[in-house]
Amino acid sequence: MSIHEDIQAVEEEIRKTPYNKATSHHIGRLKAKLARLRDDVTKKAAAKGGGEGYSVRKSGDATVTLVGFPSVGKSTLLNKLTDANSEVGAYEFTTLDVIPGVLEYKNATIQLLDVPGLVKGAASGRGRGREVISVVRNCDLVLFLLDVFQPQHHDVLTQELYDAGIRLNQKAPDVVIKRQDRGGVSISSTIDLELPDDLIKTILGEYKIHNAHVLIRENIDVDQLIDVVMGNRVYIPAIVAINKVDMADEFVLEEAKKVFPDATYISANEEKNLDAVRDLVYDSLDFIRVYLKPQGGPADMEEPMIVRKGITVGEICDNLHRDFRRKFRYAHVWGKSAKHPGQRAGLDHVLYDKDLLTLIIAM
Repeated sequence: MSIHEDIQAVEEEIRKTPYNKATSHHIGRLKAKLARLRDDVTKKAAAKGGGEGYSVRKSGDATVTLVGFPSVGKSTLLNKLTDANSEVGAYEFTTLDVIPGVLEYKNATIQLLDVPGLVKGAASGRGRGREVISVVRNCDLVLFLLDVFQPQHHDVLTQELYDAGIRLNQKAPDVVIKRQDRGGVSISSTIDLELPDDLIKTILGEYKIHNAHVLIRENIDVDQLIDVVMGNRVYIPAIVAINKVDMADEFVLEEAKKVFPDATYISANEEKNLDAVRDLVYDSLDFIRVYLKPQGGPADMEEPMIVRKGITVGEICDNLHRDFRRKFRYAHVWGKSAKHPGQRAGLDHVLYDKDLLTLIIAM
């Protein structure tokens, strides 16, 4: 039996097994096995190669990947929003490479990537799926572009990304698994867990983890535990824009809005509602402004650094000059992140929106 047949057999057994307390261990073990088999498929596809793949150097303040089925208008949207020149055609798979563009908006420089359309089976390599997914895994935000006449494609796209280890609009579970040489599996938690200890041990055993200490700080389900064990998941925010509204009647629009009430509805071709897309992208990236203040001088309040929420002083140093971290002595911070005005801070200090920052660098 091939690995793909093994996957189909496990999926079928999961579907046929009614979920209850008596079957929870069995289903948990099956899900763990299924995740392991899918990971094996990905590794084998990567080992075979199957093309040059895509290598895109990240630039700007953040990177956004346009994800959608072929011919939903990704290239048109990219060209309207940025300085890119992505080929546009009324047939599938027009885009055969990754086309980068730059969106300058509210003092932020945002890299937008147009990738070949994803199709069902992409996680297993169909339609250049492996290469496309590798680009998605490294971005800061996924922008789904859907055809207003086929909004159901969203479920296919999210499932393909899920199967490839991409978790959308989720945060990594607060779980630590520390392997040990002996002593079996010990489990500790800071809350009352819904997962029983023996089920946790069963899942770990599927991955040959028989000696470890597991610390769990939040309630998780079986799938989240498997994600932690796998250790190769990425967690990326995602937003939805629905295209071609200029071609849809009121009935089609209302049906789409029932499924996606919070989506942004646009016509890339007619440039309708594109400012809403720009706002949506900018707001979803959690940008903050940091104002640099020279030592002994006034802060530059006209052109702040646009950076991601959670950035540290050390990361600011990295953004400014490759030698700044090595030559860093200390910093002074004014603003919400400071305990008092002009607080002395180190490389690990986390900055907040509208903070003023002075870096003291050894000459």
